[in-house]
Amino acid sequence: MSVLAVLCGLLGGLSAIVFRELIELLQWVFLGFTGELVASDAARQPWWRMLLGPLAGGLLVGLFVHFVCKGRPAHGVANVIEANALRGGFISLRDGLASAFISAASIAAGASVGREGPAVHLGAMAASVMSTKLGLRRAQMRTLLGCGVASAVAASFNAPIAGVFFALEVVIGHYALNAFAPIVLASVVGTIVSRLYYGDYPAFIIPDYYLVSFWEFPAFLILGFICAATAIAILRSYLLALDLVEKITLPRWSLPAIAGGIVGVVGLWFPEILGVGYEATDQALRGQIDLDILMALVVLKIAATVMCMAMGFGGGIFSPALFIGAMVGGAFGLIAQMPFPELASDQGAYTLVGMGAVAGAVLGAPISTVLMVFELTGDYALTIVVMLVTAIATVSSQAVMGRSFFLAQLERRGIRIRGAYEVPRMADLRVRDLIRRTATIVTGDTPASEVRTRLCDTRFGVVYVVNDDGSYMGTISYKQVEQAFAEGQFPNALAMADTDAPSLTTDTKVEAAMALFEKSQLPVLPILSTGGHPVLVGALHERDVLLAYNRELERLRAEEHGEEPRRP
Repeated sequence: MSVLAVLCGLLGGLSAIVFRELIELLQWVFLGFTGELVASDAARQPWWRMLLGPLAGGLLVGLFVHFVCKGRPAHGVANVIEANALRGGFISLRDGLASAFISAASIAAGASVGREGPAVHLGAMAASVMSTKLGLRRAQMRTLLGCGVASAVAASFNAPIAGVFFALEVVIGHYALNAFAPIVLASVVGTIVSRLYYGDYPAFIIPDYYLVSFWEFPAFLILGFICAATAIAILRSYLLALDLVEKITLPRWSLPAIAGGIVGVVGLWFPEILGVGYEATDQALRGQIDLDILMALVVLKIAATVMCMAMGFGGGIFSPALFIGAMVGGAFGLIAQMPFPELASDQGAYTLVGMGAVAGAVLGAPISTVLMVFELTGDYALTIVVMLVTAIATVSSQAVMGRSFFLAQLERRGIRIRGAYEVPRMADLRVRDLIRRTATIVTGDTPASEVRTRLCDTRFGVVYVVNDDGSYMGTISYKQVEQAFAEGQFPNALAMADTDAPSLTTDTKVEAAMALFEKSQLPVLPILSTGGHPVLVGALHERDVLLAYNRELERLRAEEHGEEPRRP
């Protein structure tokens, strides 16, 4: 595994380099220049080129997706998470290469997307193809998938520590030593490959910042909540954009061209939004952008990013999140300096903190983003502030949205991943496969005293009210009976029944049942027949679902290691 991890590091680092060179080549075709100073070079181009370049790039992307990929969009980090969780670490070579081309063309044409997500997918694909050719077990394939991810992130940012923890935090989902050691090797090798080619330069040139006073911490706390609101705005805007795009009746292949045309028009006045936006992020870190421009760029970058991603351009959210966070932090820093300028840190310090906090909240990767900031600055005091603000932003945004950007993308496709990796067969399991036919029932005219007796005798503290023909009428728990006796009322079962209590059908997927258990906070749910009048056919206990999941998990682990499954 150590040798294979080194090979994955080489493949991931080389993949990131090839991807960036492909972007440079296509950028010269579409925009007429190369390099990462996109905003400055775009401002010197004739206006018609800045309109036609993004439009032509969008048209190429749309036609390529329609005819070559048969309508399948470019893949990114969310697909790597899916591959780890549900596909045993498998990513096809065709999907990887096609996605890399789509994303490279999108970024080169000026679409407001990031390059780190596609680079991660490409590095993971290279590791997956190698693992498949060698016939490795699923557990080994997952570990090497993380190796490809770590090396790609490390090569992109020249940040090996952040690469390791991004792979573990976002993709692998655990920090076990058998995965940690190979991923560290791959990340270091990917960094070496990148430094040999590009030199030892960080992704951003960070001036020396320091914390002026601990009296600033209240301001940083406020910044944490503002960054959380920004992350929530990004995710909700993206989901809203997807809903709006679904209502558009134009051919799907034309949508990237329309998005490219809009980006080109806006880019004539605000070229900072074009591409990954590293130049503008650097300028914000050095305090070279005015307050009104910072605030305008926050709104325009969010709108441009969600539009480009929703309308079919390929690319990631990493760079846009860093850009938006930098603008939010910079704007807040200028405002925070106004009351007590002698107690305030440099605007760039707030910019750096905002950059880390928004990215951590959007990606659901607070640890790796904090470590990335530390690698860029080497400043312990400032890293403590970044850690605090990122934690506030991540916890607050998760409390509102309940998921990161990547998991939201998966849920949009009907994939709900709860742990490090899921059992594939559970996705197809239905409630009928786990049904209990021992539910305790009473009729609607059963007296309250008898209902209370039946409740005491039943195992799960719930009885169900049915008609003579078995039609379901409602659910009675201790809560309804206690309330009736406390009020001095002694009605029959039907009068006490909760007719709005949640229920399942025999065709309900077990995954949906788990979500209903979590939402209702009930340990057992009734199962009704489908079609016509709902007839009570049994009940499902949350424990039965967990036992089934555990059995499949043990079977899968035994299959990976060539052992007999243990009885859970």
